[in-house]
Amino acid sequence: MYGNMIISKSYQMNLKKSCYLLLTLFYIHPAFSQQDEHPVWKATKSQPATLGIEQGAKSFALDQLKVKILNASQTLSAFQQVNGDVAFDYTPVELLAKRDRNNFFHIGDINIRLKRDGETKWSSYSSAKDRKKVIEIAPSKTTLAAADITPTLENIPLKVVRSWENVKGDLILKFQISNPTDQAIEIGSLGIPLPFNNNMDWKNLNQAHAQNVFFDPYIGQDAGYMQVNHLHGNGPSLLVLPYTNAGFEAYNPLNSDPTPKSITFEGFHEWMIHSKALAETEWKGVEQWNTPTSTVLKPKESKTFALKFVLSPSIKEIENTLLKNKRPVAIGAPGYVVPLDNPVKLFIKHDQAITDISVYPEGALTVSKQQDTPHKWHQYEVKGQQWGRARLTITYQDGTKQTIQYKVIKSEKDVVNDLGHFLTTAQWYENDQDRFGRSPSVMTYDYEDKKLVTQEQRAWYAGLSDEAGAASWLAAIMKQVLQPNPTEINKLKRFVNETMYGRIQHKDGDQKYGVVKSLFYYEPDSLPADTYDANINWKVWSAWPKKEADNIGRSYNYPHVAAAHWVMYRLARDYRNLVQEESWDVYLDRAFQTSMAMIEKAPYYAQFGQMEGSIFLLILHDLRREGLTDAANKLEAAMRKRAEHWKSLDYPFGSEMPWDSTGQEEVYLWSRYFGFDDKTQVTLNAILAYMPTVPHWGYNGSARRYWDFVYGGKLSRIERQLHHYGSALNAIPVLTEYRDHPDDFYLLRVGHAGMMGALANVTADGFGPAAFHSYPSTLANDGISGDYGTGFYGYAVNSGTYIIQHPEFGWLAFSGHLKATKNNIEVAITTASKGRVFLAKEHLWLTTDAGEIESLRYNQKDKTVVLSFNTSQSDKVPNILLNINPESGYVIKGLQKDPFNRYTIPASTTSVTLVKTK
Repeated sequence: MYGNMIISKSYQMNLKKSCYLLLTLFYIHPAFSQQDEHPVWKATKSQPATLGIEQGAKSFALDQLKVKILNASQTLSAFQQVNGDVAFDYTPVELLAKRDRNNFFHIGDINIRLKRDGETKWSSYSSAKDRKKVIEIAPSKTTLAAADITPTLENIPLKVVRSWENVKGDLILKFQISNPTDQAIEIGSLGIPLPFNNNMDWKNLNQAHAQNVFFDPYIGQDAGYMQVNHLHGNGPSLLVLPYTNAGFEAYNPLNSDPTPKSITFEGFHEWMIHSKALAETEWKGVEQWNTPTSTVLKPKESKTFALKFVLSPSIKEIENTLLKNKRPVAIGAPGYVVPLDNPVKLFIKHDQAITDISVYPEGALTVSKQQDTPHKWHQYEVKGQQWGRARLTITYQDGTKQTIQYKVIKSEKDVVNDLGHFLTTAQWYENDQDRFGRSPSVMTYDYEDKKLVTQEQRAWYAGLSDEAGAASWLAAIMKQVLQPNPTEINKLKRFVNETMYGRIQHKDGDQKYGVVKSLFYYEPDSLPADTYDANINWKVWSAWPKKEADNIGRSYNYPHVAAAHWVMYRLARDYRNLVQEESWDVYLDRAFQTSMAMIEKAPYYAQFGQMEGSIFLLILHDLRREGLTDAANKLEAAMRKRAEHWKSLDYPFGSEMPWDSTGQEEVYLWSRYFGFDDKTQVTLNAILAYMPTVPHWGYNGSARRYWDFVYGGKLSRIERQLHHYGSALNAIPVLTEYRDHPDDFYLLRVGHAGMMGALANVTADGFGPAAFHSYPSTLANDGISGDYGTGFYGYAVNSGTYIIQHPEFGWLAFSGHLKATKNNIEVAITTASKGRVFLAKEHLWLTTDAGEIESLRYNQKDKTVVLSFNTSQSDKVPNILLNINPESGYVIKGLQKDPFNRYTIPASTTSVTLVKTK
């Protein structure tokens, strides 16, 4: 099925043998894998150096790039910007002397699998496997260096000549592959390794941001490219482009490279031009992003394959740079996650005419041609027809093919309601005899085995705290902010009052409001003999004893609990008869006390930004609106101290990990709140460096995370995760920044895509997985719920409809149906909550604390805005609580607002009119 399948057991690692070794190394000793004592580096010391560094290198300067090419191997030993920092190199140059043995990949290497006519098995060849000195070829006028590299592809029946060329100031890497035999030879796999400097071993955050890069692919065939961004997000972005016969077919991790992976090193990848051989072997049975292909060289035939390296002036200028290089550019509005009830727009520009557009699977999408824009963009409407993955293939007049990857989902509202139902039924745990006090609750779920995870070597999975343990109940609770469901809330009230408050969170004694690491623990001497599964290996560090499980010093556990209290406050305050066990002020006070307890009881990690840290700002706003000034002042003062600490740092993105994409959300919001504008910009730029926008639903808006399959996944490995919880969390600062700068279309695209990332992987029956596996050997959801709910929090507090008038694309709605007439723009709201709308032209930001906005109508002539409301919820919503940002200058005539710009509107009201006063 070309859909969002869950990984099968045949693709799982043996967790008992390997996962926990990784956990021990990475969690307790994250620097262990980075030291000379690491077993890999120890082993390589005894191996002979084969790269030939001692034989010197030649330096070349092009218009924007300069390179060093080793004399012996003719691979790159340096790759820099002409006008850049001399200390910055795109290659992992600091490891060059360690990585000069066999099997380590360098830029300029090639991997080939082939079979001769009549053979049935593929033979593999790699220029890195057993290096031999290449045969230098005298360079021509435009050639910097060239060599016959056949000797280092031992016994290959082909001849391979590699050249480095300067073509009009740009660097070209070219391979000419010839078949000197009398038999046809099929090249079933052709990969070009691109090991850029993403290795942060040994480095502090300042060094990493100055020296390292992140790279992400657009796996789009002939229109594909790779972008390589500085960690800090400033300066040029390096682009790798197809030049000759080098369509970007697949993106393969170079797992055979011995460089040890860790939380400071994600690993290297190769650009796959052909992948049929891999699809028939290591990737067998896995639906690839693109159709795997091969090429056949007839006897005496040659074929050239080449890549081009260019610089874009900045990350936001990548698409303009592609156009200047005559590459096809596609822009999705809002993106490539397509709800079944809401078609999206696609804009395409290329200097070649479009001759064909096809869809796979057939019927999964319908594509309707619209009128071209005045700026020569081809415009299409893309409508989802079939849930799951879908691919659009665009063929141009010159034969160029471009693929665009879509994910069709149910409507945003249906996804959220399916999720809430699944969480409170399939993931609901009730057992009065549970020896760990976890009942009742929403627990971690194994979707592959269709069962709750009640025991695990990683205690937090089964322990209802930390991210992988808390995330499921957090998602269930946050869902009620969007679509309150009385049946679900009745269960969740029991969880909050019986299990969370008093067990996960202490409520008595000196540790009041402290949050434990886990309710589950491994202590066989203190519990009956039949307590623990004998088939599980418990001799691992992650099987915590009770003392460790009761530890309240991990600050990251506190935002989950604070968010739960805050939701209960909102439900008790703004809705009829949903929460009556305690008064609203009790829940708000618990949210406040939990926020303060994080700083007081978990001070070490509280110095860092927290995932879901935005909840503390929401709690602060509600404390002020409710007149709880003393509590608000205490919370604000405590948060200011944290923000001032971040202000003193160049890159305040630390965490319990050496590098992380977790804390940026909170660092940005508090820096903005306190007016530390320089730090908000530093934070935003760093987010944009690891959160790309490309025509591919999996990577578009997908914030970088690559180790949490180890801590929150079933298939445990270091791997670029697609729409891990970081996507929706990092979307919070990106969309906040967009509302401050509504002319920055790039921010809207990235932020909205990250927001939708929280829904992209949810299965058709409502299961939310930890993330989607990007390895071509898997390409499927992880099999366990993991820390999914942390990202869903981001959707719950940040999802919204955005209405813009783009200078080239005209009027657009992100998460809305838009109809434009001569004077009026009308948008039906399609988010799950229907509770947030931004009209960019008027800087108008509308949010509801209760009640749903069905549609917005904007009169361009007199600037009035008419909001229509859903009146069917008046049985549980006594009033629509509408917030209007004062900067917009809009008011509702005839209604009084409170000091915080909120209007209380009777729930029976069908519509109101907003007028602009300034």
